[in-house]
Amino acid sequence: MMKRLLIILAMTPGFCSIIYAQDTDEIKGAVMDYVDGFYIGDTTKIIRSINADLSKFGYSKSDETGAWKGHQMTYERAIGFAREVDENPKWAAPEGAVREIEILDAMDKIASVKLTAYWGVDYLLLANYDGKWMVTKVLWQSTD
Repeated sequence: MMKRLLIILAMTPGFCSIIYAQDTDEIKGAVMDYVDGFYIGDTTKIIRSINADLSKFGYSKSDETGAWKGHQMTYERAIGFAREVDENPKWAAPEGAVREIEILDAMDKIASVKLTAYWGVDYLLLANYDGKWMVTKVLWQSTD
């Protein structure tokens, strides 16, 4: 009977998220460090939240033509961008900029998150490295 109940629960959407709900704060913390690292130019937060094998790709519209353009970002470029923001506050996020984090799914080793930021929407994949949640993949699109 117990085995049957576990099989039914395992097939229920969201069951894995319930099992690993204790990681919710850690996942949100990693995503908050990620966004704040870019918002305020804090390389410590970028290093703490992003894995060195980061793959980040996204789309924004050209100001001149209105055409979509793709942008690739590596771990090193993420750190460099945070430094640029720190050195030039005009690149920093506006006061009170949106930071909406929605955990879409979470298991013991992986999680997917939707982040709504002032630049647009990021879909992030995180991995749990020895108890530490870190961003490994990002796909994003700017919003008007």
